[in-house]
Amino acid sequence: MKAIINANIIAPDLTGKFTVKENGCILFDDKIQDIFFGKPLQSHSEMEGFQIIDAKNRFVSPGFINIHMHGVLGADTMDETDDALSVMAKGEASMGVTGFLPTTMTYDIPRIHRALERVRKAANEKIGAKVLGAHMEGPFISMEKRGAQGADFIKRADFHDIEEFTDVIKIITLAVEETNEEFFTKARENGILLSLGHSVADYETAKNAITEGKIQHITHLYNGMAPFHHRTPGIVGAAFDSNVKVELIADNVHSHPMAQRLAYNVKGIENIILITDSMRASCMGDGLSELGGQEVTVKGNLATLKNGAIAGSVVKMNKEIKIFADNTGAPIERVIETVTKNPALSLGIYDKTGSIEVGKRADLTIFDEELEIFATVVEGEIVFNSDLAM
Repeated sequence: MKAIINANIIAPDLTGKFTVKENGCILFDDKIQDIFFGKPLQSHSEMEGFQIIDAKNRFVSPGFINIHMHGVLGADTMDETDDALSVMAKGEASMGVTGFLPTTMTYDIPRIHRALERVRKAANEKIGAKVLGAHMEGPFISMEKRGAQGADFIKRADFHDIEEFTDVIKIITLAVEETNEEFFTKARENGILLSLGHSVADYETAKNAITEGKIQHITHLYNGMAPFHHRTPGIVGAAFDSNVKVELIADNVHSHPMAQRLAYNVKGIENIILITDSMRASCMGDGLSELGGQEVTVKGNLATLKNGAIAGSVVKMNKEIKIFADNTGAPIERVIETVTKNPALSLGIYDKTGSIEVGKRADLTIFDEELEIFATVVEGEIVFNSDLAM
């Protein structure tokens, strides 16, 4: 058994909103066994022999969940190697992430299948942050709005292409205008969440798909879609005119600070999920990298293709949380919901993880006011620590 002491615990109040509770202690093995506040450590009857982790008045939150990321530390979901996902899991853990969806790109179907096979295998291994399944981004997207996705293998949605991987695939990003009714029906029957992105859908098409329950998410709001216009509001307008959840890359590159505030003011915390959409260049510094077979140049938080188009991001999840909080003025405990509670609800796992409550998995992250990560705990095991006395 382990115990985190002297913690400012971010946990839900009676309404479900996250609040900060000071001077807390969390007892856990693979699951959270007890939470109490203000008591001396010795007052608990079963503390002898526990491994003690002193949070030193730092925040302790549920572990972050990243539902859209391609790579980190030089590794990518599409890499045909046995260790890529392990490298990614360790990289994510260093950012406070305890669960993530490795995200595929637009390649030929056999190569996507091989990537999904590796994700299936990694989901049963303890390699750092927990692999929760896969997010498929492409090939069922619009040629016009493909962004950094390769053009050669874009195709119309066909459920036969994915039916042997319905246990692995949790989210599919697609262009609704390129998708038939059978695909929507079978995805729903198999519990796969469909996210609208890389699409030329107009407002009416997007809004109808949301209203009819075909689409549950919007992939990286503002990116991979037409910009909002007062006469042609498009996907952004449909997102703002409904309760659909939106992914947001809050790196000040993919979305301007004002655009982040707009999304926050219109959608509210409960309908925003922060994602990194990170590629292999994340955590690697400035220089040349690769995304989907295309050369990428990285400088700071900006990653571009040779044609100048913005590629995937290199932002770290913990830094993105701080950026979004600074840009919006939202309290950090509420922003934490966008990377814990909200993605867990979307994935249907909030009964198991996504909040600090007795009986849930001991997926925990310890960080300071600058969102520097000091420890990451996955199912009770410390998978990352930095400068934390243990």
